[in-house]
Amino acid sequence: MRLITTSYIEQKTKLPKNGRRIIAQFDEEGVVVYQAYRPAIGNFAATYGYFGGDFSLNRMSWIKPNFLWMMYRSGWGQKEGQEVLLAVKIKREAFDMILANAVCSKHNSDLYLTEKDWKRAVLNSNVRLQWDPDHSPTGGKLERKAIQLGLRGDMLASYAREWIIWVEDISEFVREQHQNIGDYHKLIVPSETIYPVKDTKVATQLQISDALT
Repeated sequence: MRLITTSYIEQKTKLPKNGRRIIAQFDEEGVVVYQAYRPAIGNFAATYGYFGGDFSLNRMSWIKPNFLWMMYRSGWGQKEGQEVLLAVKIKREAFDMILANAVCSKHNSDLYLTEKDWKRAVLNSNVRLQWDPDHSPTGGKLERKAIQLGLRGDMLASYAREWIIWVEDISEFVREQHQNIGDYHKLIVPSETIYPVKDTKVATQLQISDALT
């Protein structure tokens, strides 16, 4: 497996307990994001290294850089239609481009003077941003917020074919670790840290906690 892993207990002590921050596995080359699909889509991507076949470019597709949030959303791969868990490493400059083009899924008066201004921004962007409560391995809600990014149009087309460095089916790893969520000392997760958003304008647009203090 290409993912770098670590003890959940060890990682938990290093991550912030609250706030809106992007948590991910990344290096200078790229950033890992997660998606869950039914076998026809997930197996195609894992086999060929891009999204094709039954994958639709005509709908919004959501990527999540936080492993445990993906586990919460997919029920650790137990939910119907989300049985194949994928780790997708995309180019770091592409991830930064996605962040720079993200527009919040709800109107925020701190960013847009009127709802009309926000709706105009939504229409002009192919990236949707949403902050949701992060969750523990057992599904408990945390104070910390986790980010997910919805892609459509040209952003989704580029993600599906041009920006991918590698795709890996991590379903077996997920099933193995699902058995360990009752004993955190045995639980292994992908190693993740806070992703730095160096552009202050983008950080403010995303409402990253560090940009608000």
